[in-house]
Amino acid sequence: MEMEEKTPDPKYGDSRKFDPTFKGPINNRGCTDVFCCLLFIIALLGYFAVGIVAWSQGDPRKVIYPTDSRGQFCGQEGTPLEKKHLLFYFNILKCASPLTLLEFQCPTTQLCVEKCPTKHLTLIKAVSKLSTAEDQEYYKQFCKEGVDFTKLSVPEILRDGLCPAMLMPSKPFTRRCLPALGTMKGGVVVVGNETMLNDGEGKNVSAADLLDASKKSNVVVEARQVAMRIFEDYTQSWHWILLGLLIAMVVSLIFIVLLRFLAGIMIWVMIVSVILVIGYGIFHCFMEYRSLTGEPGADVTIRDLGVQTDFSVYLQIRQTWLAFMIILAIVEVVIILLLIFLRKRVLIAIALIKEASRAIGKVMSSLFYPLLTFALLALVIAYWAITAVFLSTSNEQVYKVFNTSECEFSRDTCDPKTFNTSNISAQCTDAECLFAFYGGETLYHKYLILFQFYNLFLFFWCANFVTALGQVTLAGAFASYYWAFNKPDDIPAYPIFASLGRALRYHTGSLAFGSLILSLVQVVRVILEYLDHKLKGAENKCAKFLLSCLKCCFWCLEKCIKFLNRNAYIMVAIYGKSFCTSARDAFFLLMRNIVRVAVLDKVTDFLLFLGKLLIVGIVGVFSFFFFSGKIKAVEDAAPSLNYYWVPILTVVVGSYLIAHGFFSVYAMCVDTLFLCFLEDLERNDGSAERPFFMNQNLLSVLKKHNEVQAKTVE
Repeated sequence: MEMEEKTPDPKYGDSRKFDPTFKGPINNRGCTDVFCCLLFIIALLGYFAVGIVAWSQGDPRKVIYPTDSRGQFCGQEGTPLEKKHLLFYFNILKCASPLTLLEFQCPTTQLCVEKCPTKHLTLIKAVSKLSTAEDQEYYKQFCKEGVDFTKLSVPEILRDGLCPAMLMPSKPFTRRCLPALGTMKGGVVVVGNETMLNDGEGKNVSAADLLDASKKSNVVVEARQVAMRIFEDYTQSWHWILLGLLIAMVVSLIFIVLLRFLAGIMIWVMIVSVILVIGYGIFHCFMEYRSLTGEPGADVTIRDLGVQTDFSVYLQIRQTWLAFMIILAIVEVVIILLLIFLRKRVLIAIALIKEASRAIGKVMSSLFYPLLTFALLALVIAYWAITAVFLSTSNEQVYKVFNTSECEFSRDTCDPKTFNTSNISAQCTDAECLFAFYGGETLYHKYLILFQFYNLFLFFWCANFVTALGQVTLAGAFASYYWAFNKPDDIPAYPIFASLGRALRYHTGSLAFGSLILSLVQVVRVILEYLDHKLKGAENKCAKFLLSCLKCCFWCLEKCIKFLNRNAYIMVAIYGKSFCTSARDAFFLLMRNIVRVAVLDKVTDFLLFLGKLLIVGIVGVFSFFFFSGKIKAVEDAAPSLNYYWVPILTVVVGSYLIAHGFFSVYAMCVDTLFLCFLEDLERNDGSAERPFFMNQNLLSVLKKHNEVQAKTVE
């Protein structure tokens, strides 16, 4: 099972020469890529400046609370509207206007109210002499302040826009009052028991028209509706989600500990378990598919169903479970075939993973380093998200002229404070100055998109820098382990802290350089995705094809840069050279040993991926049975949810990130030991003068040996 030997290609540089003084990461090093370090610091200062400007100009209340026609926030604490948290539309029919989609605001008077109307009542009936005092007081809740039904007639009230023409039963929907419409057999739309309503002005309004207007209004708040329901699910299940993530952390830690002592057995258990978990997934999908046979509506296709906000609807049709079953079956077959064809290489990779387990066992603090990476990434994400929200809400309130009759000033910008005394109100008697949307014409607002772009770019740069810092720190620590001839006696004290100190003191510029290159590619990919979204309705097939090719090319480029950066950082940690020099040395070393790269590096990555897949599968299956209420013993403890897939997906994604955090230590250890292993083969030959530094197990796999074996502690 000896690994293939290959004569190095001269164009990829000379092999490493024997150096008796080389004992791992060098101590005599200087600062690298100083210019990039200064550029990164300047960019961070600019990032903080953008954040300060955003926080001083932004107002998150614009996202949290609905806004009435006067630009006031409904339900905001500490204001007269604190108890009026719902938004009421005077004429919901106007929400069917195309302006609703362009400006995200219905061209009708909107009022903050405590509760939505619960009965059908017209203004004519409320003002008439036959109406009761109770009806009048009830109607005044949905009128502007100061309306006196005894002094004003119905035409005067409607002319001045003081009250809606009629009220209809409504229900709160994402803090907005929308008609509570029902549909009888035959598709007849009803409001209560009525299909035709009087609008208060002597005109009959079809309930079907109201339904259409309500649907048009729903288009505007559809995303917010889903977001609010998801938010409600999180408030009901957040403690169970945290418990699931804690379980994932414990399971991941147990896996790492078991790998330390039972690497060979655990790898095979992991492989078999992944196959069994996916196999159970196929079986479960088949049982669900079969159980829906003959059920009403179960044979509807996903295409016929269309887009549904209640995603649980998709689980009630057979085609969904068939798709899940086919996908899992393909994954199962691919994994089994890869294991069959790579069965010999798997044994070699296991030996390398065993060596990584020993390295982690000697540098146990490396297991806790991902916590620092998580904390820094959480800080970066939080800063980016908060800044993005404040930037998006830093626009000013824009008011426009809305009217029903002909008016040359229609849709012009206006000022509500001076509108009643302006020339516009004199010429257009029925015109109103209503809040339209958030925008602005100042220099700040014109460059707002650039601030958002800068915020996104610095987010990528900072996130990649944090990841690079972790890679260099772990690489330096594990390289110290490998190049210690007598382990653990020759391993330096506190290798993680020493490596972190070297990275921050000498190589901040190199980390900024590598992360900058990767960030530029990622930003280009975001721009291409944005262009693709904009061109979805375009008919130019050539442009679509070119854009798809560019997206594919930049995706591949990002993957290549990540691979090269990772190996360059390992070289930076060991030799302390600049980023470009380290990237070149790492690339040449890998190309001189391309066969070993294909054999070991990718097979070990595949095995570690199976470990992450198994952890996610275990936690995901248990969370599915719990949140879906299929475990009878804890059925009462499970929270009542709108979408039970929300906490399940959160736990699954969180479990993968946690498992990835723990296994990333293993992956970095394997990659570092792999490069050190390649250099060891080039520098040394096993003689008494040039002994190999690798472990005896790796020497056995390679069928090599040292003439003089050093005492090692396994």
